[in-house]
Amino acid sequence: MSDESAAFPERPTRVRHAVVSVTALAAVMLYLDRVCIAEIAKLDAFRLELGLTDSQKGAILSAFFFSYALAQVPAGWLSDRWGARRMLPLYIVLWSVCTALTGLATGFGMLIAARLIFGITQAGCYPTAGSLIRRWVPLRGRGTASSLVSFGGRLGGALAPVLTAWLVQDWLDWRAVLMLYGVSGLLVALLFWSVVRESPTEHPWCNAAERAGMAAESSGEESGPPAFPPLLPLMKSPTMWLMGLLQFGINFGWAFLVTWLPTYLKDVRQVDPTIGGWMSTLVLTAGIVGMLAGGPLTDWAARRFGVRWGRSLPMLGCYALAFAAYFACLRLESAWAFVAAAALVAFATDMSVPAIWAYMQDVGGRNTAAAFGWGNMWGNLGAGATTALVPVVLGKWDGNGDWHEAFWLFSAGYAVAMLCALGINANRKVV
Repeated sequence: MSDESAAFPERPTRVRHAVVSVTALAAVMLYLDRVCIAEIAKLDAFRLELGLTDSQKGAILSAFFFSYALAQVPAGWLSDRWGARRMLPLYIVLWSVCTALTGLATGFGMLIAARLIFGITQAGCYPTAGSLIRRWVPLRGRGTASSLVSFGGRLGGALAPVLTAWLVQDWLDWRAVLMLYGVSGLLVALLFWSVVRESPTEHPWCNAAERAGMAAESSGEESGPPAFPPLLPLMKSPTMWLMGLLQFGINFGWAFLVTWLPTYLKDVRQVDPTIGGWMSTLVLTAGIVGMLAGGPLTDWAARRFGVRWGRSLPMLGCYALAFAAYFACLRLESAWAFVAAAALVAFATDMSVPAIWAYMQDVGGRNTAAAFGWGNMWGNLGAGATTALVPVVLGKWDGNGDWHEAFWLFSAGYAVAMLCALGINANRKVV
């Protein structure tokens, strides 16, 4: 090495920023396609064309969560085994086709089949994204990188209600909107394939300094394919069981915001559907702010307290705030005051997500995508349970139609999550 080279060492390229950005764009499509169905389901044209009852609408909204949950670990293992560059574009193409097929449905049977397959094909996105961040981003920045990808998801979710309502009201029917979203997803899959590689060592845009930096991060870790079947190492980990129950609890409470909220605003608060779309978007936009704040928060907490409490304490505080906000909903008379409380739930929940992602990367090793899948599986079982339970609870116990009984359920989910947050330990690796 020359004296000049030693004095001015090569600065690392920043290809990781492009990788994180295009992964965040995939997350935008993930949630845009996922959340738009709640806005479409409230349309009279949707219900009448397909001849749906309220119970069938509940089944359609919850079908996604159950198939999405059960496919999480297998989809994560496939990404650990075959790589993100192969698997994530495939997942995007498949769920985009299912989105388009939902727009072609002619009845309840075809619609629920499309939603079940849609859930299976979306299951691999976040586990794959989490494992990709682990291979591309140093430990000190994983929380922030995770928050940016999760931000993409929440951005897609926030755009979905207002964009879908605007397109349906002024431009297209609901079937054409779903076809449009499906085609957009195919373009995102192509972009991801063009930009992403498995690691800096495989990317032609990376210089030696960026490759060496991540090689040092991964030194001493196990190599080779992950264990099969993927559930065994996860089931042996007590802290992963706590993480699964934690995600069940928060999704049990949070799922209302992306499924039944438009219906609640229309039927209980008597809000005009267009204004209701903006209200739903406002609620989910608060989640975006929380998501962006949560990454730096968990990175700071990990530096200040270590990864054990740096992951646990942010989660605990967030769930206590969401619990209190749902309790406030029981006494709020104004629709806008209710929206503010719901926005606080979204903000607090999403502020905890980067800590969850970073925790999975801390403990996952070569099973990182499968570990993500494990947590997401339980989380979406919780979301599916509450989505299906809402019409049952309202039918049996909500005599005055105020939905208070449902909000008791949502609050209970966050109480469980608080207890679990105290027990998780990011120092305990998945075996």
